[in-house]
Amino acid sequence: MTSVTAEATEAVVLDLNADLGEGFGRWRLTDDDALLSVVTSANVACGFHGGDPSTMRRVCETAAERGVGIGAQVSYRDLAGFGRRAMDVPPRELADEIAYQIGALEIFARAAGARVSYVKPHGALYNRSVHDAEQAAAVVEGIRLAGGALPVLGLPGSRLHEAAQQAGLPVVAEAFADRAYTAAGTLVPRHEPGAVVTDADTVVRRSLGLARDRAVTAIDGERVPVHVRSLCVHGDTPGAAALARRVRDELEAAGVRLKAFA
Repeated sequence: MTSVTAEATEAVVLDLNADLGEGFGRWRLTDDDALLSVVTSANVACGFHGGDPSTMRRVCETAAERGVGIGAQVSYRDLAGFGRRAMDVPPRELADEIAYQIGALEIFARAAGARVSYVKPHGALYNRSVHDAEQAAAVVEGIRLAGGALPVLGLPGSRLHEAAQQAGLPVVAEAFADRAYTAAGTLVPRHEPGAVVTDADTVVRRSLGLARDRAVTAIDGERVPVHVRSLCVHGDTPGAAALARRVRDELEAAGVRLKAFA
């Protein structure tokens, strides 16, 4: 078990988020019920890369019951590729699709007595909006079109955060406990070796390092500063719920206070 003193992480407040509701119909991918007992924020699939109306409703109801923040995880329209395939979507069309997804989730959040409290892109859209100013601006326009100044959860220093700030939207810096980083502070593409960190002990060490040192070791061994408010543990990896629980327990034992950012 990793040991970190409470003093080392004094006054650190961190959100723990996971991607949820990513099944479709009778097919289930994420253990939503178990993860909603661990995380403080839920990135809920809105039907374009995963999820369907009944799944969205169920996740929103459980999240509301447990005081977990509800976020719209918006995506390219790519059910077959799980939103992980590169796509070229015209900016106006992309903005419309972002607004559509947020609006759909908002219906179920409100029915559960809650609300959509932030937005996070998924998969290929997340990675594209790190560097592509046009696509990033379209995501932000879609958020504004949906009718609110919702916080935007994403990679610090990304084009997405730049566009959000220019539009007056709050931004929330995110890091990943189970993804490899480049020396530039971006995520290693999933098709490259070592992109996903699967060893549980390593994930826990990285989580504690992000909380305590505000840094992560890149895939080339270089230390990269990462100032983070929210930590993501992916919900679609084997044993995700047990791993998320262990990460939470270790963070709390180290004195980190877990609290939703919105």
